Amino acid sequence: MSAATTRQDFNSSRFFSGIARGIAGALLFALPMFMTMEMWELGFYMDRSRLFLLLIVNIPLLVILSDRVGFERTWTWRQAMRDASIAYGLGILGSALILIAMGVLKHDQSLHEITGMIAIQAVPASIGAMLGRSQLGGQLDDGDDPEANDSDDPVHERETSYAGELFLMAVGALFLSLNVAPTEEMVLLSYKMTPWHGLIMIAASLAVMHGIVYALSFKGSHDLAEGTPGWHAFVRFTLPGYVIAGLISAYCLWTFHRTDDIGSTQILMAVVVLSFPAAIGAAAARLIL
Repeated sequence: MSAATTRQDFNSSRFFSGIARGIAGALLFALPMFMTMEMWELGFYMDRSRLFLLLIVNIPLLVILSDRVGFERTWTWRQAMRDASIAYGLGILGSALILIAMGVLKHDQSLHEITGMIAIQAVPASIGAMLGRSQLGGQLDDGDDPEANDSDDPVHERETSYAGELFLMAVGALFLSLNVAPTEEMVLLSYKMTPWHGLIMIAASLAVMHGIVYALSFKGSHDLAEGTPGWHAFVRFTLPGYVIAGLISAYCLWTFHRTDDIGSTQILMAVVVLSFPAAIGAAAARLIL
């Protein structure tokens, strides 16, 4: 009975509409990285073990993300894996086509260079393809009733657990970190900043992160339950979210060789610098996903 229900609930029109949104999402969210020279160069020299690890880490991230904002409502992990595979495929295809269209990929390049450039771009493009489902989807599909449409949409009316909230923050932090972690400015700023600058940056990151979600009344912002002290959300969500943003930042800097051959102080400062956009991405993810 459940299998029949699953087949009946599959809407091919909505599914392929989600595919189209995924392609648009890959272009919209990953275009800055397609046009960043540092990302192209990483395809040439990036350590293949680090690149392979990044590609592997992206798989469970897409699977879990698919369960929440996939191309259609998923009922089983097998369906979530299918949607994640489609998003990854769209990321790879979109990356190859855009890089060819911009003249970055050429026929006289080695297979090592071509696969490296496509692979590294496919990670943010695949995340963008998955996010396109939730961010580019209209409120009505094919003239459906609004209430019925909301009930079928995996983004609407879905409770998120505490672990789920932390996961969404990790996704947002990773996505924005991928935009800027490959650039030379991360290391350059780490040399320019003093420890006092670092402390100010940390305080600013926490303030912006908390304000976006709780204080500035953005669409999707969270309200504290009546009687809940203000520090509760800060300790329960903002601080752990910033720690997650910092860990994601450190991982991205290591992956893109931005921590090689520099001192521990500069590494810490680079993590603090990158954690600022990562924290904003983590906060934004709680609003829009």
